[in-house]
Amino acid sequence: MKILYGVQGTGNGHISRARAMARALQSHPQLQVQWLFSGRSPEKLFGMEPFGDYWWREGLTFVHRGGRIDQLATARQLNPRQLIRDIRELPVRDFDLMITDFEPVTAWAAKRAGVPSLGLGHQYAFNFAIPAPRFNWMARAIMRAFAPAQHSLGMHWYHFGHPILPPIAQPHHSPDNGEHILVYLPFENHSQLLKELARLPQRFIVYGAPEELPAADNLELKAPSIDGFQRDLASARAVICNSGFELIAETLALGKPILTRPLSGQFEQEANARALNELQLATVVPAIDATGIRRWLDCQPTGVQIQWPDVAGSIAQWLASGRQQTAGELADGLWEQVVPGRRTNAVEATGVALD
Repeated sequence: MKILYGVQGTGNGHISRARAMARALQSHPQLQVQWLFSGRSPEKLFGMEPFGDYWWREGLTFVHRGGRIDQLATARQLNPRQLIRDIRELPVRDFDLMITDFEPVTAWAAKRAGVPSLGLGHQYAFNFAIPAPRFNWMARAIMRAFAPAQHSLGMHWYHFGHPILPPIAQPHHSPDNGEHILVYLPFENHSQLLKELARLPQRFIVYGAPEELPAADNLELKAPSIDGFQRDLASARAVICNSGFELIAETLALGKPILTRPLSGQFEQEANARALNELQLATVVPAIDATGIRRWLDCQPTGVQIQWPDVAGSIAQWLASGRQQTAGELADGLWEQVVPGRRTNAVEATGVALD
């Protein structure tokens, strides 16, 4: 089977999930995969070795400033003519199946050509009634139209009674109890963020901030690095991050306490924050500042540890065997393998069992 696999490159979570899928798909030589990435300029992509001779297209992305989506700047940078041209010219008929991880060029090219398509990723969980901001019909409509697919496998931290899969998130390193707090807030005003962190006595390792910014003695700024980030994550005392799906799933697998702020105006992250609150898996705040961090640490937060199954391997096997199971059957089998392994009874207190 020849598969064209499109990945939205705007956030690192999509690419992280794709790396796991690439390793899993390589175990099935009958599946021939051509990768395509969009949404981020090619010079800013890193750790792309698992994808071989991948294709790149401009695609669509959002502009973020100061922790919010800048709608005007987003509209200005759109290039609809190039997008339409890329959709029309993509040779999707050369493939048996198109998989999209919220990537619009492959999704719309397959829809236009009538090629079988599968949506794979967190965004497709929003096809069901899951926690999300109310009355935001426009954001929901945009999400559903962004990268449509005939069939989908959505993912979330909980199934909410729907055929939704667990996350693709397995730790690269064993958890350790270090002294540092890992901070990954790529969409924030980094100058202000570093000033707030400098007011605290704790040691912070900060990813996503320009390394040329002045940093206090308790701050260590680090450039993007797959293995380095994973090591610092596994050994962190706690994690401060935005409300993206993949990083929080990995942090839950390690059992680290989480302080999170959703990106303002971003429907997915605001919905994620609502789910985290309902499941009591993290502390959600409207802003990241020294006062809020100090208050959170004074409460001596403990993490909820969840052992996710090998979701990527199961999906690859499902594809290789001809997708004989329904999405619901695949999801049920995977949720049976989830091990809560809770460090606290916080999740039990919600009345929602994760298993």
